[in-house]
Amino acid sequence: MADTQEKTVAQPGLDGYFRITARGSTFGQELRGGLTTFFTMAYIVVLNPLILGYVPDKDGNYLGGGTEPNVVAIAAATALVAGIMTFAMGSLARFPIAIAAGLGLNAYVAFGLVGGGLFTWPEAMGLIIIEGVLVLILVLTKARIKFLYAVPLALKKAIAAGIGLFLAYIAFWDSKLILPDPSFATPGSFGFSGGLNSWPTVVFLFGIFLGGILLVKKVRGALLITIAVSTVLAFILEAILNLGAYDAAKNPRGWSLVVPTFHGMHWDLVPDLSTLGHFSIVGPFTHGPAIITVILIIFSLLVVDFFDTLGTMTAVGEEAELNDEDGIPEDSQAILIVDSVAAIAGGAASVSSNTSYIESASGVGDGARTGLASVVTGLALLVVVFLAPLAQIVPFEAATPVLVLVGLMMLRSVITIDWQDYRIAVPAFLTMIAMPFGYSIAAGVGLGFVAYVVINAFTGKIREIKPLMWVGAAAFVVYFATVGLNTLIN
Repeated sequence: MADTQEKTVAQPGLDGYFRITARGSTFGQELRGGLTTFFTMAYIVVLNPLILGYVPDKDGNYLGGGTEPNVVAIAAATALVAGIMTFAMGSLARFPIAIAAGLGLNAYVAFGLVGGGLFTWPEAMGLIIIEGVLVLILVLTKARIKFLYAVPLALKKAIAAGIGLFLAYIAFWDSKLILPDPSFATPGSFGFSGGLNSWPTVVFLFGIFLGGILLVKKVRGALLITIAVSTVLAFILEAILNLGAYDAAKNPRGWSLVVPTFHGMHWDLVPDLSTLGHFSIVGPFTHGPAIITVILIIFSLLVVDFFDTLGTMTAVGEEAELNDEDGIPEDSQAILIVDSVAAIAGGAASVSSNTSYIESASGVGDGARTGLASVVTGLALLVVVFLAPLAQIVPFEAATPVLVLVGLMMLRSVITIDWQDYRIAVPAFLTMIAMPFGYSIAAGVGLGFVAYVVINAFTGKIREIKPLMWVGAAAFVVYFATVGLNTLIN
């Protein structure tokens, strides 16, 4: 009883503001938890530039406006936005959750919107800003909770799982573990002629196995350690074998995107923040595809970002024992506001939508219970802004094993889907497989929505379909039909 009374007494200074004692924590726990979260999620500073930085848009320009990739600028901006928004989450929402560029959405932007030839990089980032503003409006008007109940839980979990499979597929393809079949007998083949005769691919598999072992051992910062150790191995192999850069005709066994070497590396004392402000809000509507396509893409971005944050927030709150009897974390409105602003900030800085990170659960597991831990994580990320040049020496094959492991983590929630109930199992399965096979997150979301409405409507469950699901499914039908008609006409 004494302990309980002591925790309810208001404390002065930082203790009182962050409610450290009230939540049963200490300054030491918050510092340790904040650093644990940082080391668990810092891989994104390396990974985000590899996903965004090597895709030219329809004008032939790379992210930031140049004709050559600039991963250093992307890494610096990634760390800057993550640091500022994580600091804001800790100091304003006072919740132990970190923010950074969202995996899944960044791949959708890079390979779907830009790589697919629909938008330039500034236009794609403009869409991110629009999506963030819409989410913020939904939060401020309390409408977000209505969307939460409109989409069936199983479909939300299937969307997350589908994105995980999509990330893994990207990693397999770009690491050359899966290649086009030269005979065209199958859509793809495993390695070169069915075997692993490429050292970069060996590094990629080494990273997956190492990361898996570290996760089993529950090593703090397992994903960051995986990138670091795999990069060292890549450097050793390149120094000995001089593998060079990948070229489909001349050097098919080289490194995909980045050659692990210090040759040509440059380091400026002033961080390169040239990607900031490189966006266009009007461009998607004036120079992009049909308006209906633009609207549905924004809707797809919103759905993914929308539900990912809600799931992450409640999961971290549950781990920290900060949720109320309805499973909602304390100060949830403030958390959602900061998260929505983070999406806007990510687009404005051209590093894709920023969102809450489930890796924050590692810091909570190490003692974090308050926003002070996020302040610590944010400050650590701001220091990394000055270490961004390191991103230019990490090869794709050393960083993307983390994509596979993150994809695995995103699959965990599907075990609770009732796969015996085909009314939900079919839409959920279609959502998951359409994303990697169709190389489109929007296609997976749309197919799942339409399948859910059609199957339930024709099997006597029409009353269980929420109005917003009808709207979403109808919008995707129009989207698919418009794309098809444009193809037939042209």
